[in-house]
Amino acid sequence: MSLTTPKNGEIPERPVAKLTRKDFITDQEVRWCPGCGDYSILAQMQKVLPELGVPREKIVFVSGIGCSSRFPYYVNTYGFHSIHGRAPAVATGVKASNPDLMVWVITGDGDGLSIGGNHLIHAIRRNVDINIVLFNNRIYGLTKGQYSPTSEFGKKTKSSPFGTIESPLNPLDVALSAQATFVARSLDIDTNHLSQTLARAAQHKGTSFVEVYQNCNIFNDGAFDAFAEKKIRSDRMIAIEHGKPLVFGKDRNKGIRLNGLRPEVVDLGNSITEADLLVHDEKAPDKTLAYFLAHMEFPEFPVPMGVFYESSQPSYEVLLEQQIEAARRAKGHGDLDALLRAGDTWTVEA
Repeated sequence: MSLTTPKNGEIPERPVAKLTRKDFITDQEVRWCPGCGDYSILAQMQKVLPELGVPREKIVFVSGIGCSSRFPYYVNTYGFHSIHGRAPAVATGVKASNPDLMVWVITGDGDGLSIGGNHLIHAIRRNVDINIVLFNNRIYGLTKGQYSPTSEFGKKTKSSPFGTIESPLNPLDVALSAQATFVARSLDIDTNHLSQTLARAAQHKGTSFVEVYQNCNIFNDGAFDAFAEKKIRSDRMIAIEHGKPLVFGKDRNKGIRLNGLRPEVVDLGNSITEADLLVHDEKAPDKTLAYFLAHMEFPEFPVPMGVFYESSQPSYEVLLEQQIEAARRAKGHGDLDALLRAGDTWTVEA
């Protein structure tokens, strides 16, 4: 295809080649255990990325340490395999200095919520325009099966042979409390839902936080089988959709309504209709409903999947750039050399 210079002398932009999933696959051997849920998350990410219309050179994946943190090697974009727990800090620096980049943080329940917990909550509260995907398998996989911050109370592992006596963290609770502007959850084996959730996260302006239930088939196999297996999923999980009542069940004959200040499961029929149920509002001005949903756990409740909360707030890097520009207008461009020499200086001679 040839390009001709138009009459006004401007050089037209070259047409952007349409990317496919293959364009985001690297030549690196994927080194996860066969059957690991990470494969599904990688596949869905590689499926979603070409649909976003963002050039590969404008995408960066940042990870910390753990099985999930191998992710940047397997996506044909820029990437940074950083140190344990510090991926949100590195990603904040990348985004602040290069606001036009799409930045993803790939982390796990250990990397993100244990040694990286402080970095995670501050990246979220700043509302940096990054997409945080937290793989939650409720175990330390890379270090061979110790309990993690999300392991359930009483869980027996190599580091808790008599059962852990610690209460687990709820990742969604952490994100909501840190003032996240986008909070969602998906499941590794529900590929359609996972790809849609990742696409929603990518489109959000500000910090998006996505928890993915991910099975570690070596050290915590079947952690979510009680509600996630396909044959029982419709009765034990609930898809939350904005503006729709909270209905679930294979025959859509159950729902969630509010009883005082607590949600409860009800059977539809016998004078109870969908009009009596809670209607999901992911854009509610407060997070009360999102907190209700985040604390719904099996077996008392069906496990919610979808977008829990989304709000529109100025992102960190936009506010940072506005502040810098305002300072430049008021004080002019800075002079680093003049700043360094502004006080007393000494010349050291040999």
